Order: sequence, then C-alpha cells, then structure tokens
Amino acid sequence: MSTIPALQTIPPHVVTLTDHETHAQTLLDANALAYFCGGAGDEITLRGNRQAWDRLQLLPRVLRPMAGGHTRLPLLGRTLAHPLLIAPVAFQKLAHPDGELATAYAAAMQGAGMVVSTQASILLETVARAISAEPLRGPLWFQLYFQHDRGFCKELVQRAEEAGYEALVLTVDASSSGARDRERRTGFRLPEHVSAVNLKTMPPAPPLTLSPGQSPLFDGLLRHAPTWDDIAWLRSITRLPILLKGILHEEDARLAQQSGSAGIVVSNHGGRTLDTVPPTAELLPSIRAAVGADFPVLADGGIRRGTDVLKALALGADAVMIGRPVIYGLANAGAMGVAHVLRLLRDEFEIAMALSGCATLDDITPAVLRPPPTA
Repeated sequence: MSTIPALQTIPPHVVTLTDHETHAQTLLDANALAYFCGGAGDEITLRGNRQAWDRLQLLPRVLRPMAGGHTRLPLLGRTLAHPLLIAPVAFQKLAHPDGELATAYAAAMQGAGMVVSTQASILLETVARAISAEPLRGPLWFQLYFQHDRGFCKELVQRAEEAGYEALVLTVDASSSGARDRERRTGFRLPEHVSAVNLKTMPPAPPLTLSPGQSPLFDGLLRHAPTWDDIAWLRSITRLPILLKGILHEEDARLAQQSGSAGIVVSNHGGRTLDTVPPTAELLPSIRAAVGADFPVLADGGIRRGTDVLKALALGADAVMIGRPVIYGLANAGAMGVAHVLRLLRDEFEIAMALSGCATLDDITPAVLRPPPTA
C-alpha cells in the first residue's frame, strides 16, 4: 500500500505561482535548480514562452449573463472539471521525497489530469494505484519516450494499460537532449536515491562501433529515434488513445491527425530542447487552423496565470499543461504545494473568465483577445 504523503504548510507570503517559484529557489539545491529551471542554449525560447503570454491583451465584454457558468469540458471520452493538466516532468524526487506520488494525490484532489513521465522516480503502477479509486480525479495519462529496445517499449505500454492509464502521450520533440548550459555548468547528476525506476529492467543498448567520420549522434543515438512509421506500430500494440507531444509545425499537426493520433500537444518542451523556436502561444492559431475545430489540441509552455489559460483557449487550445510551477509547489510543500498551485491557477482562470464575459469554455473565442495593432 502507498503511504499518503504528509500535509505541509504553504508559507503565508506564497500567493501566486511566481511566489512558489521564488520560494522554491531557496529550497532546491543547485543540481535540482539546474535541471528543473534551466532551458536549452541561451534560453531564448524559455523566456519567450512567458513573454508571449504577457504580450497578448484581453478585450473583455460586460453585462453578459454569467449565472450557471462552469469550466467543464469533454476530452478523450471524459468530462474534465477544468482544462488544467499536469505535464510530464521526470525525476520529481529531486524536488521532494514524495515525488510523483505527492503530485498525483494533489492532482486527484483538485480534479486535474496528470501525465506521468517515463522517467518518473516512482513506479508507474504505484502512482496509478494510489489514486485509482478517487472518484473526482482527472484523467491519468502516461508519457512515453521510445526506447532503443522495442520489445521493452511494448512491455512499458502494456504495464501502463494494465495499471489503468487512460492515454499515452508520446514525446516526439526530444530525440536528443538539448544543449542545456545550466546543467553542464553545474555538473548535473542524479543523486543515488533518484532514478528512472520504470526503465530499470530495460536491456542495455548494444555496443556502438563507429567507423572514422561517423557521428555518435546521427549514427548512434538517432538510429533508434522514432519516425512516423513508429506511430503506426505504436497504435498496433495498444488500445489506448495516443497524443503526440512536441508539435510546432502545421504540417506535422496534419500528419499527426492523419496518423490516427487522438490529439496533439503544442509544446517546445518548455524551452529545454531546441532554443530559438517560437513560443507556443504564437503557434497555436495556425496549428488549430491546420487540424480543424474538433481535433484535440493541448498546449504548454510558460503558463503562470489564469489569464494565460484564458488566452491559450482563445488561441485554439482545448486544455493546457503545467510543468515547472507544479515542481515549485512540490518543493515548497509536497502534495499541499502542488494542490495550492492548481487551486490558484483554477481560481484565477475562473476570475478571468468572469471578468471577460465568458460563462463557459465555449464562450472563449479569439474575440476575447485584442487584435494586434497594424503597422
């Protein structure tokens, strides 16, 4: 049986997601800070994600009937209480001893969906078992990285199915790690008590022998990188719906739709893989137009306020994923900290809806945003 994480106290000065970040930076060591806070290269995309939401302006309507408003939405056959999900974040025990277990409890108590990382520091079965009986929990999805051993990859998918996960979120934008300068400067390493426990039984990769002039990346690691053909293979071995996470290009969004995927996540990996790609906020409208109105589109990247959630939905997202703020809440107060982050964001989102004249999510359209000034 899993032990319910002990409840901790939120510091009284922590009243926003930014406060959570500031306080967490006083608690996390340099190793964890480099991993969770850093981005790729010069961190232009990391900063750009946040700045893009700030540039957008809301244009509210007044005197609209608001009684009976709500934030419910249908997604992949379920009705969600609100459009907030927790993004997959690896190695959460780096932030708090309770790790993903505390995050799962908090998500369940707040009715938020959770995506558990392949590189979680707690077994995927343990996380699922801990919250499976909670009647008001949001959906539980499993994030998948393709592994070099396809047989092991199939076993991992089967484990997720048997544990009760409801969808697979395949990350497609990280066939290689980004050049993360903060991690390199810090000499990032996993401490002994933290590991990717779901991958411990994976067979080792075959030894690589390179000929002169060959690339360790292109002729080594990328030999096992997934392609569109692997999406078809993945669909053939699972009954679960598959979402592709890391879509930035309109044509890839169309290919994802044509591949039989159940949805996409517009994401630049939180600015952690390829630096200088555009912020997700700037790409959402064209991607929504590419796949049409009915195909599920989620988004992440730099969301820190309820107004950001409103803007994301106005730009075409059905729901959003939150990553780093969840880790900051976890570091600050375990399960209680994560629950506080989710509750703050949901409350702010409802306030933003009410003050913009939107009683339901269907009322959130591009008209909520002020058009950019013409040159």
